[in-house]
Amino acid sequence: MEYGNVAGVNKKISRLVQGTVMLSTGEMEASVDLLDEVFELGCNSFDTAHVYAGGQAERVLGEWMERRGNREEVFILSKGAHHNADRKRVTTFDIMSDLSDSLARLRTDYIDLYLLHRDDPDVPVSTIVDTLNEHREAGRFNAFGGSNWTTERIAEANAYAESKGVTGFAASSPNFSLAEQVEEPWAGCLSLSGLQGEAARKWYGANEMPVFTWSTLAQGFFAGKLCRENFEEMKAELPGSCVSAYCHEQNFDRLDRARELAEEKGKSVPQIALAFVLNQPLNIHTLIGCASGNELRANMEALEIDLSQEEIAWLDLKQDKR
Repeated sequence: MEYGNVAGVNKKISRLVQGTVMLSTGEMEASVDLLDEVFELGCNSFDTAHVYAGGQAERVLGEWMERRGNREEVFILSKGAHHNADRKRVTTFDIMSDLSDSLARLRTDYIDLYLLHRDDPDVPVSTIVDTLNEHREAGRFNAFGGSNWTTERIAEANAYAESKGVTGFAASSPNFSLAEQVEEPWAGCLSLSGLQGEAARKWYGANEMPVFTWSTLAQGFFAGKLCRENFEEMKAELPGSCVSAYCHEQNFDRLDRARELAEEKGKSVPQIALAFVLNQPLNIHTLIGCASGNELRANMEALEIDLSQEEIAWLDLKQDKR
């Protein structure tokens, strides 16, 4: 396993961050076994959120840490203030409410990195930064940032923080994959992929801000089962958002190239797709959703794949030859 860090967090952070959306209090022992497996393989970092599985994800993670007594060895990334069907929820009240729930469910008095799950551009960054600093100073989390926030809003927030001598955003969590998003998989989804994400990638690189990227396999597009030849028969098995966002000709071209390179290197398509993201010149951690220790072992092999800049450009359709 490889590790990185985030300013304000005094822990090593595995570059592969295990997701928790699959955890269930109804299958507690199986969920605990999964957490044991990935932790023993060196994955000490876990991604969760107030909205995941109706709170079950955080509850299982909290019980596991309490059983194992390993809270100080575990890095928790949790998220709150997600919008709902009624209203946007990036408010002082909702941040406090979701954070309080998450701390109770996780059975801890602090979260390592807390991200606002969404942004509301109608709320001044001053209000948001001041609110988050109050919670950080109270010890409820060690660092904070945003998920699906534009680089412009993050820059604005951090400029305000600097002007006031307070803490700013330490990390961000956008989508990033070899596949470009032709359509948003859901409203408000921000991606670093493709030509449309190039400016944001340059900003993150210039500012050296850690990014915790999600949906690296594009909701199963790069899972290794799909190809252009079997798309029609596989279509019903894919999430509708995967079909609308990723199942387009340019991404099938990328998939063809990923398969070709995987065969040359003796690797799998998912490993090549993951290596494409991990080999970017950015401070990247990537969120994964392993269902077993064997899946994590396969993902860890991607950390060992060195892709040249020519290979990266070829995979991303920026040049015809390697």
